[in-house]
Amino acid sequence: MNVDTRIRGIVIAGVFASISILLGITRLGFIPVPTPAGNATIMHVPAILGGILEGPIVGSIIGLGFGIFSFSQATIPMFKDPLVAILPRIFVGVVAWLAYAGLKRLNVMAALVVSAVAGTLTNTVLVLGMAAIRGYLSPAAALAIGVTHGLPEIVVAVIIVVAVMMAWRGVEGRSRKTHSDL
Repeated sequence: MNVDTRIRGIVIAGVFASISILLGITRLGFIPVPTPAGNATIMHVPAILGGILEGPIVGSIIGLGFGIFSFSQATIPMFKDPLVAILPRIFVGVVAWLAYAGLKRLNVMAALVVSAVAGTLTNTVLVLGMAAIRGYLSPAAALAIGVTHGLPEIVVAVIIVVAVMMAWRGVEGRSRKTHSDL
């Protein structure tokens, strides 16, 4: 791994972790949906994007940033528990990277969709699962929240991940052409 690659990873981790925190501070990371939960979060999407772009380490760093922010801003008891608020978020970018890396050679669009779904499910299942294990929710309540809350989050995450990555690929393609013309 050369210096430019490491610097790019550090920059992407910092930028996407900052975006995740900005989404939380401004409340732009919470999209109103017609479910009992009321909002779908997209604060995990930067970890998915970081995992896709730079791999599992960068994805986990961004997820860690999201988790720490969630923990520090918690107003309900289960998110004041670092095992619920922080630990599960570390795996969002890792799982997204695994899905993308495993499928990108077959079909990039399918890889993007599956990585968005996998990253979102990782966030939902691990957070709610840990909340149930730690006694904050019953398993039935965790399942109900997961279905009503998780499905809209998956849809929103897929749309954002595909749009951002298609735009990113377009920008990188133009950048390579411009630099090769010099």
